[in-house]
Amino acid sequence: MDDNFFDRVYEVARLIPPGRVTSYGAIASYLGTKGSSRMVGYAMQACGKALPPVPAHRVVNRQGLLTAKFHFGGNLMEQLLESEGVKVTDDQVQDFKTLFWDPAIELEL
Repeated sequence: MDDNFFDRVYEVARLIPPGRVTSYGAIASYLGTKGSSRMVGYAMQACGKALPPVPAHRVVNRQGLLTAKFHFGGNLMEQLLESEGVKVTDDQVQDFKTLFWDPAIELEL
């Protein structure tokens, strides 16, 4: 089956539990496309009308920075994360290593 890459990214992103975050690179690596984290970012940018909805706010860069926050407008990305109990200071997820959800570990292949 030849799935669309964006759809595969969305399937993984939908599995990120509330209150947890992952990175573009972790999703890319899990999908067997290591080095395509930028494409995962493009997928997150384009997911606004995807159904079911994609929790794109839970996907951050490899250092826990909200690098895509401008796509949400204002502080919406931060507000969505904080509504799930994720503390964000200066666009940085606090306790990033503790909250990090690695699909390669959390999901069985």
